This record gives sequence, structure tokens and C-alpha cells, in this order.
Amino acid sequence: MSDLRYTKDHEWVRLDGDVAVVGISDYAQKQLGDVVYVELPAVGKSFAQGAEACTVESVKAASDVFAPVSGDVIEANAAVNDDPSLVNTDPLGKGWFIKLRVKDRGELAKLMDEAAYAKYVEGLDA
Repeated sequence: MSDLRYTKDHEWVRLDGDVAVVGISDYAQKQLGDVVYVELPAVGKSFAQGAEACTVESVKAASDVFAPVSGDVIEANAAVNDDPSLVNTDPLGKGWFIKLRVKDRGELAKLMDEAAYAKYVEGLDA
């Protein structure tokens, strides 16, 4: 079982101590198609859970990425700025967007685990 948690908007979060690594799911990147641009927030910016944090543009559409948990940006992934295709080739690894210093770990309880998210996505494709 994975240590990832997911939102209904297809963001994922992985907790490493009090740092949350955030990206979009494999399902989301497939729906977007080839990612051509990612707009990331500045280090130090604060987000509430559910707030718009990043923007992803693909050949199909532009899409907002929402903060799965409240926190302050401590790092933005420069690699996806330089090579947005990382979002497509490794969405759960090198294609991450931001790292947040988590303000409320309890917010993670509102998110889906991997099994619940897989079931949720199945329902979308039905």
C-alpha cells in the first residue's frame, strides 16, 4: 500500500515528516495529455487546503492544481519548469510540483488512500 493520499481533483500528497510533496495523479496527467507548461508558486507562499496552488497547461487544456493540505511552500520543482514532460513520464516521482510545510496534519484524514482513489477513478470512467 502506498503512502500517497489523493484529492477528488486528482492531486496527490506524500508526507515526509512535516513536509508534504504535492503533484497530480497518473489519471490526471493522462486526461490532460502532453504537459507543455507548469506555473509554480514562489517559495514562502501560503495555501489553505483546497486553494489554487499551481497551473498546468497541456496540448488539450489548462488546469488548476489545488493544495491538498494547508501549508507554506518551501520548494518548487524547477525540473518541471525546465522539462514539463516529467509530469507525464513520472507524475508520482520526478514530476512533483511543490513541497509544503504542513500546517495541520489532520487535513490528511480528509483525503483518499490509494485504494479509495482507484475506486473513485473507476467510477469516473464508468
